[in-house]
Amino acid sequence: MNYQKKLHWLICLFVTTFTSIAFAQSVDLKDNWTYREEKTQKWYSANVPGEIHTDLLNSKLIPDPFYRDNEKKLQWIERKNWEYKTAFQVTANMLKKKNTELVFDGLDTYASVYVNNQLVLKADNMFRQWRVDVKKVLKSGNNDLRIVFQSAQNVVDSLAKKDYPFVIPDNPRAYVRKAQYHFGWDWGPKFTTCGIWKTPRFEAYDEKEPEKPYVLNRKIELIQDKDSLGRAFYFKIDGRPVYMKGANYIPSDAFLSKVTKKEYEKIVLSAKEANMNMLRVWGGGIYEDDYFYDLCDKYGINVWQDFMFAGTMVPGDDAFFENVKKEVQYQVKRLRHHPSIVLWCGNNESDEAFKNWGWMKSFKISKQDSIRLWKDYTRLFHDSIPKWVKEVDGKRPYLSSSPLYHWSKAKSVTEGDSHYWGIWWGLEDIEAVQKKTGRFVSEYGMLSLPNYNSIEEFTSPEDRNLYSDILKVHLKAGKGFEKLDSYLAKYFIDASKIKKMNLEDYAYLSQCMHYYSIKNIVGTHRAKAPYNMGTLVWQLNDCWPVASWSITDYNNRQPKAAWYAIKEAYRDDIKPETDFTHPKDLALEDPKISWQIKGNNVTIKAQKMAKYVCVSMKGYNGKWSDNYFDLKAGEEKTISFEGKITKPEIKIYSLFEVLKRY
Repeated sequence: MNYQKKLHWLICLFVTTFTSIAFAQSVDLKDNWTYREEKTQKWYSANVPGEIHTDLLNSKLIPDPFYRDNEKKLQWIERKNWEYKTAFQVTANMLKKKNTELVFDGLDTYASVYVNNQLVLKADNMFRQWRVDVKKVLKSGNNDLRIVFQSAQNVVDSLAKKDYPFVIPDNPRAYVRKAQYHFGWDWGPKFTTCGIWKTPRFEAYDEKEPEKPYVLNRKIELIQDKDSLGRAFYFKIDGRPVYMKGANYIPSDAFLSKVTKKEYEKIVLSAKEANMNMLRVWGGGIYEDDYFYDLCDKYGINVWQDFMFAGTMVPGDDAFFENVKKEVQYQVKRLRHHPSIVLWCGNNESDEAFKNWGWMKSFKISKQDSIRLWKDYTRLFHDSIPKWVKEVDGKRPYLSSSPLYHWSKAKSVTEGDSHYWGIWWGLEDIEAVQKKTGRFVSEYGMLSLPNYNSIEEFTSPEDRNLYSDILKVHLKAGKGFEKLDSYLAKYFIDASKIKKMNLEDYAYLSQCMHYYSIKNIVGTHRAKAPYNMGTLVWQLNDCWPVASWSITDYNNRQPKAAWYAIKEAYRDDIKPETDFTHPKDLALEDPKISWQIKGNNVTIKAQKMAKYVCVSMKGYNGKWSDNYFDLKAGEEKTISFEGKITKPEIKIYSLFEVLKRY
């Protein structure tokens, strides 16, 4: 390095160092954490970011929460209070700064924070950033930091009991600003966890770094004009109407610390590779990590962003509203620079739930209380949140709730967005979609079991029979097997034969059902453009190994059959096909399938017509280039797999072979 270059380098280093000292000295606090059950003796090593369940698992104090029925055995964890502690160093130079703050981007959820045994913060919102000035309690050198997490389940139960006989439907979870899916869902386990879910830091500074100017370089509009057929619902980006093809996105794990950048990449790429251009971040989860939105920005995937409310009404007290205001404005300011976000939506299904889910009767709600609930709801979602959003982001549209009309109402298919659950929950035929396609269908789906290699991972051999108790633990949907059997009996196999099926065949057939449904629903939606201008399947991903509506498997995010259906149906270079012929009515013959492996390619040939050809390989849970495809008589098809497999053991079967067994 010559003298001039060296001098320039030293000046740059000095300026950079001086600037960081002038603005802020920031130290991440992620090391040397320990935890214990509150008021017990022994401390154990903790991970930050993390949560109590993963820490207990890492300490070998609990079994794998996802295995067999361990979920039920671990419910005690949510009823305890948990304590975390570490120490951090503060220099004399830091103490000279005007401001010395602890910053928490993610405390889940009811947390009391102590520095040197002095209470400095009581947090009560998982989604807010908490900043607290700790100058008065700091000392030069070693400083103790301790956080006590109170049981969220105990707190919400206590708040609900205190309000009784006034009831906020449909769950005490409505009281807490915490990921709602932690309280259990019809695809997810109940692990009401707690912990430090984002890395905290210590900051010392004289002046705050100036806020970056907010720039959005595209014009985003949500068009909801009345027309002769009802009311439109579509997005215009830079003046051009865009047909949205996508899926609903839920948190990718029951334990958020397990969602690494690598996991985010797998998941968002699974959307991109399936020809999607939109993901709806569902309102019962979390405001996602910046990296998720970075990937959506990169891959041109538009994001419909719900605020974190799902299927409940809300408390109306001032403290709750003030808490939500700070949450909303913090999150919108944090995320608004992402061009991928095209919509802020108040909540998931709360409006239609209040009007159509029978809460008044099931919770014995008086007329007076009903009026109060609706008043609090409209004040938050119609008046307050849109105003709070506009103060920090006046460039994107806001929608109060998705949807406004229940699927049983005629307006569901003529006005606004629709969650069309007549298929599945209403047990309607798949053909119903031909007459019941809405203007923008933001939820719909069909349930299937996970891939069989996933089932093998969360079960023991004695569990692997149809309707086993362990299998039911991993199928949360109400009357799930009953509904799935009903569809299988109508479309694939005589009802009398279903109970005789082995689990592997049943899992395969459920995925064929999923494929058939999604192919025909998406094909019908797209054929009805521009009346219909969006189709978002429920759902892209799972948060644990489970039978669900997801088109990908929790296990390594491997595609399920429906992912391949979506990938084909969302192509823009061809018109998507529909075929409503019931597979059970096909006159199938033995296709006499043969195959050959060469490197990472498998070439498959059928002598007769083959339906839903499925390829699996022992020990492989990655992605095939295609699967669950049809082969015409004499047709040859080559598909590929990823990675290196020594001595691959291939299994190939089709609909004929599975049905013939019964």
